[in-house]
Amino acid sequence: MTLFETVFSGNDAVYGLTEGAVNAAIEQHGADKAVSFPNTAYCLPCYYAVTGVKVKTLGELKEALGVVKTLMTREMRLNDVFMSGVATALCAEFIEVLKYIDDAEPYTEPCYGHLADAVIRELGVPLVTGDIPGVAVILGSAPTKEEAVALVKSYQAQGILVTLVGGVIDQVAEAGMKTGANLRVIPLGKDVTSVIHVVSVALRAALIFGNVTPGDAANLMKYTFERVPAFVNAFAPLDDVIVACGAGAIALGFPVITNQEGVSTVPKSLILQPDVSKFNATSLEARDIKIKITNIDIPVAFASAFEGEIIRRGDMQVEFDGSRVDCAELVQSAEATEIEDHKITVIGPEADEMELGSKNSIAYVVKVAGKNMQSDFEPVIERKFHNYINCIEGVYHTGQRDMQRIRISKDAFHAGFRLKHIGEVLYASVKNEFDAVVDKCEVVIYTDPAECKRIRHEVAVPTFNKRDDRLKSLTDESVDVYYSCILCQAFSPSHVCVVTPERLGLCGAVSWLDAKATNELDPNGPCQVITKEKCIDERIGEYEDVNEAVRKFSQGALEEVSLYSIMEKPMTSCGCFECICGIEPFSNGVVITNREYAGMTPLGMTFPELASMTGGGVQTPGFMGHGKHFIGSKKFMKAEGGIERIVWMPKELKEFVAERLNQTAKELYGIDNFTDMVGDETIATDPEELVAFLTEKGHPALGLDPMM
Repeated sequence: MTLFETVFSGNDAVYGLTEGAVNAAIEQHGADKAVSFPNTAYCLPCYYAVTGVKVKTLGELKEALGVVKTLMTREMRLNDVFMSGVATALCAEFIEVLKYIDDAEPYTEPCYGHLADAVIRELGVPLVTGDIPGVAVILGSAPTKEEAVALVKSYQAQGILVTLVGGVIDQVAEAGMKTGANLRVIPLGKDVTSVIHVVSVALRAALIFGNVTPGDAANLMKYTFERVPAFVNAFAPLDDVIVACGAGAIALGFPVITNQEGVSTVPKSLILQPDVSKFNATSLEARDIKIKITNIDIPVAFASAFEGEIIRRGDMQVEFDGSRVDCAELVQSAEATEIEDHKITVIGPEADEMELGSKNSIAYVVKVAGKNMQSDFEPVIERKFHNYINCIEGVYHTGQRDMQRIRISKDAFHAGFRLKHIGEVLYASVKNEFDAVVDKCEVVIYTDPAECKRIRHEVAVPTFNKRDDRLKSLTDESVDVYYSCILCQAFSPSHVCVVTPERLGLCGAVSWLDAKATNELDPNGPCQVITKEKCIDERIGEYEDVNEAVRKFSQGALEEVSLYSIMEKPMTSCGCFECICGIEPFSNGVVITNREYAGMTPLGMTFPELASMTGGGVQTPGFMGHGKHFIGSKKFMKAEGGIERIVWMPKELKEFVAERLNQTAKELYGIDNFTDMVGDETIATDPEELVAFLTEKGHPALGLDPMM
């Protein structure tokens, strides 16, 4: 059979299965039965992205199947192959969504099935920063389980997000390999139709970050081709259905690499690679993915894929816990003559001298020197320690300053990992990422309890206190410049963050000091200096200089932006935001929700539904994406009255921001324990019930002027 005949045959087979499944579901449940994937604002995301139509019932699903039929043209041109591939993908989505009727949970561990909108937003930052350089879709069964594991681990070690479909899931499980979203190896499902769940991720990325209009298929495919670095590895044997699915992937710009002998190849799109061990290199070349190699002399793997790894107590060799014993992590600037580059010293017992399962003290001091090094960069480098140490396979890190916690797994320990290797990781990572300001670096690791106590209380804590005093003095008024951040333009081409001392990037990851350091490291990079000499309107925080910068960096997509208003020329959102706030008209205030909260808000919308209205680099008056730490800022919605407009947020988020938010409310309005006046899901999600609560508490928003 020719490639055309194979794809058409597979498409026809899947269409027939889908038609039968939809008809059977209608017969069982009725045409008015609700149908949708969970935790998404897009109902059936792929169909919605391609057609612009939201399908909400089985009856509408049957109508949609008729639309899919129109894509199945048979004029023996290459476009017919690709559109039949798209039709096959949409049929797969229809089959998969039927599994979720009546809130069913069709997938059990280790398989994930549908991935929520929040997962895609969480992936946004690492994708745009290159921490996730690509997305691999591995389909079928490898010739052997050893080859399956080797391929998956090769991608994992490069930081690539790996999704698994079919027999390869059982192969890696039999080999004892750990999988999960936290390890960036995600088994989707055993049926070939489950591949649609990774296609859905790509298409929702276009809607969330790219502001692609649903139904604009041409721009949709242009976006996925140019901005979603995905590819498919399909093991032999390939049946007609798999080839048809592959045609859909190619239509989106994702090359398919296979070891199926005799397959009809398509240059740069359908590639034959008989040697499975060369799938990795062939895939990266086909998708033009460049891997940044950091060679670190440690006995375990080092990659961003391990950042989410969790070490359970039963799997732990040793632990270091700053909440129980003396710990600290500190960067100290020094003169070049005071540092011996790449010197790593352990003062106290090594890991192999510690009792199994024991809790120990640790303090590590990273001394840096460089002609461009500034003391303001010390905490910027320090905050990266969390990422660096978590990239070590078998090592877990959380917290910072003198409250960090580290666990080393038994597997890493038995592979030869020791505390000195933490020094190797810190040295190599600091020198690699901060090479523009760090010329020499030395690491001292203390495990002697007396020395850890001395370092913590006599060196680290006084340094932290001094820095905190410096940060308190940093206000928008006290600095001469702000910074742009366009990291997210890889996915959201028209979005520009303006980062100020009192307004960090909406992803929560870029502070004013971070942006300053980034600019020093790469003067032509994503963070550029923005002057603030020409104020237009102090009330809303609008500057002529800022408007000129935003106009330039958005390629003309944005003309004007304010820094302190949610209603007048608000800042755009890319889709990576930690939180979103929106006007709540009954209370005259705003509701805030965060992407970790899956429940309903008093606005009658969930986080994904609110976020679907806000992202993509467009201005949406009345709604604003932002970082968690911005909530307690004196500049939060300053033009509309500030934080006293906040009437509701999820309980967990409220507890997270309570200390700073209460302090700000006390300073600005003389209100004690302001968060006690703020509703949450345990109090009310109905707007009328919320107003009753706010009235009882005497919330100040009720007495403010309307925003609309």
